[in-house]
Amino acid sequence: MPTETYSESNPEGRWRKLTYEELIARDKTNLDIFWLKDKSLADLDNLPDPDELAEEIIDDVEAALDGFSGIMGILGKSQ
Repeated sequence: MPTETYSESNPEGRWRKLTYEELIARDKTNLDIFWLKDKSLADLDNLPDPDELAEEIIDDVEAALDGFSGIMGILGKSQ
């Protein structure tokens, strides 16, 4: 999360924390983030085969475990 850079002494600061009430009080407030959806996943005909997806998941999990093992090595812990 970015550090807040807005303040009364720096009104041009880019990042500002707002409460829910402050957001809702603004004109044309819309917290709907439907536009963030990945449209390529909505078309079921374009999805990879389940075997390919499973392989990618396994590769990702193995890479994550290798990363954590490396961290444990740096910390001087063994598995």
